[in-house]
Amino acid sequence: MTRHPATALLFLTVKALAMLPMRILYLLSGALYFLIYRVARYRKAVVRDNMRHAFPEQTEGERRRMERKFYRHLADLTVEIIKLASIPHAELLRRAQLRNPGILRPLFDRGHTCILLLMGHCGNWEWLTGFADSFGMKLQIHQIYRPLSGKPFDRLFIYLRTRFNAFVMDKNSALRRIIRLKRDGTPSLVVFIADQTPSRANIHYRTTFLNQDTAMFTGAERIAVKLNLPVLFADVRQTRRGYYTVDFELITDRPREMPEYAVTEQYARLMERCILRDPSNWLWTHRRWKHTRPQ
Repeated sequence: MTRHPATALLFLTVKALAMLPMRILYLLSGALYFLIYRVARYRKAVVRDNMRHAFPEQTEGERRRMERKFYRHLADLTVEIIKLASIPHAELLRRAQLRNPGILRPLFDRGHTCILLLMGHCGNWEWLTGFADSFGMKLQIHQIYRPLSGKPFDRLFIYLRTRFNAFVMDKNSALRRIIRLKRDGTPSLVVFIADQTPSRANIHYRTTFLNQDTAMFTGAERIAVKLNLPVLFADVRQTRRGYYTVDFELITDRPREMPEYAVTEQYARLMERCILRDPSNWLWTHRRWKHTRPQ
């Protein structure tokens, strides 16, 4: 299929940059940091407002230092995502290490074939698409995603996320496809990046998250209960520049026995713990609290 010229140019540029060694890409990251933080001031007002409400006990100077550290991480994350276009699989697994892949085996041994994995925009979430061959068994990884409005970037991210035998799943067809995976008995791990803001019509649960009243995404819990699927959490840590570890934690393997919204609440607490451990590694540019509680 012939690509649109804009898409072809974007792919060519990204693949050319991805051929550069990481040390050169990190030099470019320094220039990118200056551009997005000092020149473009990319969503700086959103970041400052989010941090001010999340950390009211900190001084303005402390929040500014956190802010600068976040933008440096954002620049690094950008070049790391670009590197996905050429990075060898072995190097990706060396830089993003899953420390407990064996946590899945008991769940599959008990007859589960489809497992939900909840995570957030911490560290480098895009590099987790390389884990499909890390479990000592044939396993499909499906990432739920929201199609981007710009077609060239949408096609680029689909390409990057599927380079290492992973799959993408449009959020609008997710339930139907998960039902099919369970029905077919396909060993699968379905990834929800669940720290996003639900639409106003889909707000069913609120909790205190990062010191603020927060509407939580509950779609993963509803699917887990409907289909009786185990739910895991992915705890991502950055150990040094360009290196991450991932630990899976079991939220529940009996979602139907949990009180309503208990899965979502436990996810909120685990996600909050992850953010507070290293605040600069979370994606503060999201308008996470745009839906306030009606009076």
